[in-house]
Amino acid sequence: SLMKMGMELEAARSVNEKLLFVKVHMPWDVLCTYAEVLHIKLPIQPNDLSTTSSPFNFLSCITRHFYPSEDLIAKETEYFTAPFEKDRLEYFYVKDRDLFFTPSMRSRMAYYILSRAPYEVRGNIKKFGVTKLLDGGVYKAAYPLHDCRFNVRSKEEECPNERYLLYNEWAHPKSFYKMQPLDLIRKYYGEKIGIYFAWLGFYTAMLALAAIVGLGCFIYGYTTQETSTWSKEVCDPLIGGNIVMCPQCDKECTYWRLNSTCESSKVSNLYTLVPILVLVTVFLEFWKRYQAELEYEWDTVEFLEQEEQPRPEYEAKCNHERINPVTRVKEKVPYTACGRCIRVSLGIGTVLFWIVLILASVVAIIVYRLAVFFSFSTRLQSDLKELEPFKEYVTAQMATSVTASVISFVVIMVLNILYERVAIWITDFELPRTKTDYENSLTLKMFLFQFVNYYSSCFYIAFAKGKVVGYPGQPVYLLGKYRNEECDPGGCLIELTTQLTVIMGGKAIWNNIQEVLWMKNLIFRYCTRVGSEKVIPRWEQDYQLQPIGKLGLFYEYLEMVIQFGFVTLFVASFPLAPVLALVNNLFEIRVDAWKIITQFRRMVPEKAQDIGAWQPILQGVAILAVASNAMIIAFTSDMIPRLVYYWSFSVYPYGEHSSHTMQGYINNTLSVFDIQDFSNKISLSYFRYRDFRYPPGHHRQYEYSIYYWHVIAAKMAFIIVVEHIVYLTKFVLSYVIPDVPYTVREQIKREKYLSQVILHETNLKLVTKRLKPVGDKILKHNEDKEEEIMDLYF
Repeated sequence: SLMKMGMELEAARSVNEKLLFVKVHMPWDVLCTYAEVLHIKLPIQPNDLSTTSSPFNFLSCITRHFYPSEDLIAKETEYFTAPFEKDRLEYFYVKDRDLFFTPSMRSRMAYYILSRAPYEVRGNIKKFGVTKLLDGGVYKAAYPLHDCRFNVRSKEEECPNERYLLYNEWAHPKSFYKMQPLDLIRKYYGEKIGIYFAWLGFYTAMLALAAIVGLGCFIYGYTTQETSTWSKEVCDPLIGGNIVMCPQCDKECTYWRLNSTCESSKVSNLYTLVPILVLVTVFLEFWKRYQAELEYEWDTVEFLEQEEQPRPEYEAKCNHERINPVTRVKEKVPYTACGRCIRVSLGIGTVLFWIVLILASVVAIIVYRLAVFFSFSTRLQSDLKELEPFKEYVTAQMATSVTASVISFVVIMVLNILYERVAIWITDFELPRTKTDYENSLTLKMFLFQFVNYYSSCFYIAFAKGKVVGYPGQPVYLLGKYRNEECDPGGCLIELTTQLTVIMGGKAIWNNIQEVLWMKNLIFRYCTRVGSEKVIPRWEQDYQLQPIGKLGLFYEYLEMVIQFGFVTLFVASFPLAPVLALVNNLFEIRVDAWKIITQFRRMVPEKAQDIGAWQPILQGVAILAVASNAMIIAFTSDMIPRLVYYWSFSVYPYGEHSSHTMQGYINNTLSVFDIQDFSNKISLSYFRYRDFRYPPGHHRQYEYSIYYWHVIAAKMAFIIVVEHIVYLTKFVLSYVIPDVPYTVREQIKREKYLSQVILHETNLKLVTKRLKPVGDKILKHNEDKEEEIMDLYF
């Protein structure tokens, strides 16, 4: 069948004669035919539009060192392109037939033929496609060949050595500081791989800006922690040392002095990160603009997606018939409408069950926190005079928080491994028709699960922990047994930072361990055969490499999107998150490049306009990040109560003017509880607790004070103002800065005009030229008739 379709085949035995390789060649005529079938855009003439010079050209003497060497990777010549038409070959810019079609184009056309060539016909049943033969074990593998060894330049002059160039200028550790050669990546691997690395590089650049802002906020907070008034008051033995706080659990917990939280109060200083929130929201807007440039440069602006063939797993179970709503022809389907509903319902039910399982694990960890803190508290001394600094209390809180975070991380990783298999099984059970449908379905399931798995504990600490605890006389109990968990004495912000550090850092370490172990195994395999590689032909060397896998870049995208969530959703509590993500991504780009060039077989190139289903997911996370960070600043930190106190309750007169101060803030934010209202009596008359309630003796004792409602109003106003500022900024920038740059729009118009003139109007002139003699005869005939009529008239 392949030979009937015009391909040339060549067989070759392996070195050990255990395998037979079939090499597929694409003649020129076949390439031209399928280039037209696939609507591949090819050059019609060089780009004649003048490019605007960058205002930063004066820095080229510095920036050129951060780009791949132009002596090795020459800048691609820009061309105006048009969909290829075989009959108009003379109008295309064919400088060299061997270089007219790029390797990725050749591979894509070859795979198109291989996936449609029939191999068995029995009556009305027709089997086709190399994918089925691979699944059935008839063939071991099918892959395009690399052009040369990655670490040795080919001695053949006609070999382009693109793999060697990519390794040296992109994947090699010595090139870690250089920009990515995206055009060469796209040329060698296709648009789908190119767009992934373009997005990863753009995201990393955004992280660099966010890291600068986050690092600046962290440094400012660290340098001012010793000078903040509330920290001084907490640490002052005459102020915080004389404030006795109520126990945080029943019976076994003891009283403690406020100055025991001195260190945690210093690191709880938070400064608003609105610049990062704005950067997050406009990141995707600028990515759309950059993506539009890539779409034009890589000829995917008018990309016509070919109708995807059904997956072999789908076709294998096609036992029912239905009328196709488009063609009105009978076709085979694997299930009826009722069967599809059952499959989808079972899939949704399974996903919901696993999400409930995650929430149950979060509740179990909360119970663990309460039990461990209670266990620590029973070992503490109860004599208040012997516990002046009471550092043991802080140790108990910190130990509980750290161990709970580690356990949470272990549970997350275990559930993640189990659910990954469940998600693949569910998606296989649903039987999506095409590969794109399969990837989109799996993407939604995996992200929804991992979103709840990774972020649920963080959301609990940020928005639920310590919010509903009642007051010492009437505490709130969880499950009717456990007294509801309160925040660390320094606030829940520290615990949220600890949780993020453990999960985010642990995930990065675990991924790097997997990478190292995986690469160590492959390096060992490579070293055992490197001596004989000179006599092994290229196709056999590539067979010994790893296959890319059916899901391709799915796991790479998933890892980065989860990281994007950590960086954006909780950046207000952990300003160093962009810094850690930036360092990780700088290694991630080079490790991914190293793997794809040295350890993987060459992938079948695929067209892609964008990053697919991940783009709306990122947009949803970016929108949620604005509300999440605004709420963290408002409800988890102490910034709003401090501002309310500073502007409303702390005006002290100085002569003719008044001045705002933070003195007295700590005393103002702690409520009083009468010890006589407590069952266990001690020598103290009262103790304090974190809340805004009226003191005992007031006609509304232990009810929320007016200060509490002022703070609530200020928090809600802050959330509304911040959200509106960020969203308004995003709207204004998206309106002012169009998705498609002006120069790209002009180039697209110019390209369409040239395509119309060169390809279509030329044909119109030929048709007019052929019809001109016929038109002249008709005109002459009409003139003769007119003369006869005039003669008769006269």
